[in-house]
Amino acid sequence: MSQKIAVSNEQTAAAPLKGPEIQDRLSVASQRQLVWWRFRRHKVALVALIVVILFYLSALFAGFLAISDPQDGRSARAIVPPQPIHWFKDGAFQPHVCAVEGARDPYTLAKTYVADCTNTADIRLFASGYEYKLFGLIPTDLHLIGMADPDLRAEEWIFLLGTDAQGRDLFSRILYGTRTSLTIGLIGVTLSLMLGIVLGGISGFFGGVIDTIIQRVIEIIRSIPTIPLWMGLAASLPADWSITQLYFSITLIVSLFAWTDLARVVRGRFLAMREEDFVTAALVAGATWQGIIFRHMVPSFYSHIIAAGTLAIPFMIISETALSFLGLGLRPPAISWGVLLQATQNVQSIALTPWLMLPAVPVIVSILALNFMGDGLRDAADPYSSVE
Repeated sequence: MSQKIAVSNEQTAAAPLKGPEIQDRLSVASQRQLVWWRFRRHKVALVALIVVILFYLSALFAGFLAISDPQDGRSARAIVPPQPIHWFKDGAFQPHVCAVEGARDPYTLAKTYVADCTNTADIRLFASGYEYKLFGLIPTDLHLIGMADPDLRAEEWIFLLGTDAQGRDLFSRILYGTRTSLTIGLIGVTLSLMLGIVLGGISGFFGGVIDTIIQRVIEIIRSIPTIPLWMGLAASLPADWSITQLYFSITLIVSLFAWTDLARVVRGRFLAMREEDFVTAALVAGATWQGIIFRHMVPSFYSHIIAAGTLAIPFMIISETALSFLGLGLRPPAISWGVLLQATQNVQSIALTPWLMLPAVPVIVSILALNFMGDGLRDAADPYSSVE
């Protein structure tokens, strides 16, 4: 008898939900569950989410994924074109790379490189290489890809994406540039979200003179051309500042002019909610305005804030990349996507060394992925608009 009951329960659990059952499930679901159920129906946004996660994981483990020290440059291997990994040797699966020999063209004096596959070196996973600090704390020399022979150095053999004019591995530099550019986007969005929520919330909650002043400030900021303003502010930074000072200064400059859109959205929502019963009840109960804003009003549309923040990250990344590309943002020896693209500012470098344009690929892919993910979050932010 117990076996029959167990079988019937399994069949019930495996059976598809019908109309009334779906309605019952939706009626007891939290807002987070409703947002997630609707978001995962957006297949493009779901794929974009996976791509974004991979980007941030590569930024987090940049040292582990990198092949060589991104600042280690050697003139003997300058402007080496991308070299492929060969997967089979003598009919067996054995990843290896061919030696690269450089020669000077007697007529053009240009340095050319030829792969010598009579001289090969085996590679393996989880090999030792240059030392770095994992998460900035743990010293280690373990890398995803390295040489099978511990006497050989990976930076002398493996050039997945080639090298730049100083002989630095481009693949490793793109990974470290990913860390810089993506963290600038996150920190900048965090600062702009804080400004937008606080100023927009105060403007919408109190209204009156405070609302007028904040809205006029927003209109003034939005009327200023952003690119010339960023260029002027970035050019005013002292040339002798450290990389850390430049990093936080550029982040602050970009975020100071990205909060206005969110502030207006928050103000509009607060104007609509400040007459609601739960706000009146909180005021009667003696709650402070800070508590009402941050404990009662903001959580009611946090999904919209997340969507707005996700759509703002591409703006931050593009801003930093553009400033650094023009030489007004981060400067060498800092590494970011914009700094890497500085080497492609003339047609000659693009024609002779087209692989130096490869840092533009992660910029394009990350921007598209963040925009697609933001669109999906924006559509899912109001799960009650259309429930099937």
